[in-house]
Amino acid sequence: VQLQASGGGLVQAGGSLRLSCAASGRTFSRRYMGWFRRFPGTEREFVAGISWSGGSTTYADSVKGRFTISRDNTENTVYLQMNSLKPEDTAVYYCAAGGSYGGVAPSGYDYWGQGTLVTVSS
Repeated sequence: VQLQASGGGLVQAGGSLRLSCAASGRTFSRRYMGWFRRFPGTEREFVAGISWSGGSTTYADSVKGRFTISRDNTENTVYLQMNSLKPEDTAVYYCAAGGSYGGVAPSGYDYWGQGTLVTVSS
């Protein structure tokens, strides 16, 4: 599975961005998908995850109510809609593909995209 993340950029605080992650391979629709982010000098932290069917989602407390993860298995794409962005959301965002379940730890994921930078100005 190869993952290509896009949609990052510069936005003012309070604004919105939608990240996309396009996946290659025939197993996408059976995989748990996640979004992580990394701040400078830190490890990747979990942001959101979605089950293969899209019926179950999980969010980090820091983004709950502001971010929404979704997927389109016909397009092999997972999305992260980010609203009410804050300067502390500034990070490199990564999409990741797990197995039947991914969880909140990076070790639960098998494949990673290259990352897309989100910068939120105050």
